[in-house]
Amino acid sequence: MQDDKSTASTREAELEELAANETGARKPAGPVGKLLLCVAAVWSLFQLWIASPLPFVFGFGVFSATEARSIHLAFAIFLAFMSYPALKRSPRGRVPLLDWGLALIGAFAASYMYFFYEQLSQRPGAPILQDVIIGVIGLLLLLEATRRALGPPLMIVAIVFIVYSLAGPYMPGMLAHRGVSLYGLVNHQWLTSQGVFGIALGVSTSFVFLFVLFGALLDKAGAGNYFIKMAFSMLGHYRGGPAKAAVVASGMTGLISGSSIANTVTTGTFTIPMMKRVGFSPTKAGAVEVSSSVNGQIMPPVMGAAAFLMVEYVGISYVEVIKHAFLPALISYIALIYIVHLEALKANMRGLESSNPVRPWLQKIVGFLTGLVGIMALALIVYYGLGWLKPVLGEAMPWVAAVGLAVIYVALLKLGSRYPELDKDDASTDITVLPQTRPTVMVGLYFLLPVVVLVWCLMVERLSPGLSAFWATVLMIVIILTQRPLEAFFRGRGGLGNEVKRGVVDLWEGLIDGARNMIGIGIATAAAGIIVGAVSQTGVGLVLAGLVETLSMGNLLLMLMLTAVLSLILGMGLPTTANYIVVSALLAPVIVQLGEQNGLIVPLIAVHLFVFYFGIMADVTPPVGLASFAAAAISGGDPIRTGFQAFYYSLRTAALPFLFIFNTDLLLIDVNWWHGILIFVVATGAMLIFAAATQGYMVVRNRWYESLLLLLVAFTLFRPGFWMDMIHDPYRDIPPAQFEQALGAIDDDSNLRVRVDGLDAYGSPTSFVMLVPAPEGDSGSERMQNLGLTLMQEDGKTLVDMTDFNSQAEELGFDFDQEIVSIRAPVERWSKEWMWIPGLAVFALVVWLQRRRRPTPSRHADATT
Repeated sequence: MQDDKSTASTREAELEELAANETGARKPAGPVGKLLLCVAAVWSLFQLWIASPLPFVFGFGVFSATEARSIHLAFAIFLAFMSYPALKRSPRGRVPLLDWGLALIGAFAASYMYFFYEQLSQRPGAPILQDVIIGVIGLLLLLEATRRALGPPLMIVAIVFIVYSLAGPYMPGMLAHRGVSLYGLVNHQWLTSQGVFGIALGVSTSFVFLFVLFGALLDKAGAGNYFIKMAFSMLGHYRGGPAKAAVVASGMTGLISGSSIANTVTTGTFTIPMMKRVGFSPTKAGAVEVSSSVNGQIMPPVMGAAAFLMVEYVGISYVEVIKHAFLPALISYIALIYIVHLEALKANMRGLESSNPVRPWLQKIVGFLTGLVGIMALALIVYYGLGWLKPVLGEAMPWVAAVGLAVIYVALLKLGSRYPELDKDDASTDITVLPQTRPTVMVGLYFLLPVVVLVWCLMVERLSPGLSAFWATVLMIVIILTQRPLEAFFRGRGGLGNEVKRGVVDLWEGLIDGARNMIGIGIATAAAGIIVGAVSQTGVGLVLAGLVETLSMGNLLLMLMLTAVLSLILGMGLPTTANYIVVSALLAPVIVQLGEQNGLIVPLIAVHLFVFYFGIMADVTPPVGLASFAAAAISGGDPIRTGFQAFYYSLRTAALPFLFIFNTDLLLIDVNWWHGILIFVVATGAMLIFAAATQGYMVVRNRWYESLLLLLVAFTLFRPGFWMDMIHDPYRDIPPAQFEQALGAIDDDSNLRVRVDGLDAYGSPTSFVMLVPAPEGDSGSERMQNLGLTLMQEDGKTLVDMTDFNSQAEELGFDFDQEIVSIRAPVERWSKEWMWIPGLAVFALVVWLQRRRRPTPSRHADATT
């Protein structure tokens, strides 16, 4: 018994250590501890202030983007030195004098851009000795803060790029460059927006902090506990129910949390012991939690911090990022639930006892559809109702909406007060009977209001991500302050004053938690800025692009594999955000360019999501996957085995990026509503079949050839065009001299595939394919004129003679003296989706073969599935 207690305490200590890696392991007591908490809370309040319209309303406290980034990093560096000990043996209960000094000097160096903004703006590109000294100190202290908060790997990578910048002339072969002076390095990295204070830190300042704060406040209000309880009440009674509930709970927690480890620790402390009780081994229980928690970063609307960087790097709105990322994330979660179901079937597991009244399946389906139709009707009424009210109410509309939201919030709280309060998570309590679904759902419905406001502001009002998160956070603050006293009033309890105080304490702790969760992200984006700055200053990106292109031998698939491996290797030491910044900065343009050279038009968002997916896979991948260590600390399993099992479960997440590179329909690119629904249904089925193949089990255990056939079926459903292109070429070749006639012959919504030879921006020969859409016009000559392209014939070659300024041709990439090598025009052929029919026929064959081998179920077998 004593051994069990000591083992449990050891695991708890490991878990606390892992959680501390995210927020800081030092917890000083007394005035110093209170000071740290105050600084963290002030940081959160500062971020709320700059995101709000208030500075412009009151006319003071308006900060430029550079000034805001400078203050943001100053807070991050100060808290990093105060919260993270220098070494394992460093004191945890107090802050040494050295760390005080480093924190204050680092904060001053980071805020140098704020204090001396005017002087620096008057000497751009000409730093004085004072600037260089501050810059050098700032870079060194940023590297040390990176080591403390995130470990040595990111610091080492940043140092390598700094050394490479300075030692360019001494580098071997193709890596050599003219070099950068110390003054030039400091100016670029510390005194401009090209390095440390670049796009990455800007996104952290403008978007990421507010979303992290929003998640922290939502969790502090009790939404995390509500999501877990709701998932268990709905799914806990099925086979392997706790594991299915863990997947859904982690998905819902992922809506508000962008951190794999935080997600694992939050939900895993409750879900992993429950999974073990129904028969999952410690390794598999931890692996299920890791797989579902890691996928939380790809789940809109609150994705990982890297998703906000895509907005800047790809140049599209956050709504577009959500649209493209939604389908793969949903398919991935559905497939994980199916994998858990297959594990439960293999081990013949049972679910927990349900306390819901027994209802026929037909009644359940009717009830579900009624609820779904009701929600859709309500959404339409709200959407069109507000659309009608806006022009009527004018400037009063926001106030009316706020009053309406307050009424809905109070009504939902009143409704929830009719049901028993939710118990807090307690993994040590042996739960044998699940809570009823209806009371569990009803008691916390108001938690969904801030998420609805966030999605509404993003998707309908089309506000910026920062402003959307601000309004959602404002509602969350109102909820935290009022939910306890209102609930006490509705339930007839006394002590309203104490409940108000508890609400204020919850808000204070939420502000602190949000800031502490941001220390690592703020430091990571600043350190990654060093790498991005070095790439832009030295041109090493082009060198690495050439190197990778040489290694891949011009093969796009091999190039993607190399990119995936690089992401996984870097991800073993770098946080997801820094990993994404580095790999996307180095390789994303190369993949797009290589795709063009191979005749495949790869959208930039597809490449960035590819890098993002493999960046988050690194949290799973052994031997360093931190989420696996966190789960193993809870489950008592082996971290490495947990990591391998989680990676095995996550093969579906690793397969998806390759699939949406070659079939962009999965990202809902140029897809209408009905086609999108069809793609979702078929892609989900394909992913379930892929899961059955990789797990070796469907109706019964697969035979080896059945697994191969299932993989073939999944590939066919995901990429039917691969087979249809073999049967019938989708394009026909047209002589380049007939460009004008071909352009006039295509449909208005069609395009030509044109291969062009020419010189790139550096004078090197290049060849690429572009899609030329049909411009407006009734004839070929009219369309050519509207395209802004003039061609000429010379020695049997078709050359670009001229492109009109700011024309569509110029935007597409046509330039003087390029040669049109080939033109391919689309032809009428069967739709590629016809290939689904033979694929489904093969699937039916495998199902038939397996059903023949299925043992006859006994009369007393549990019918629960």
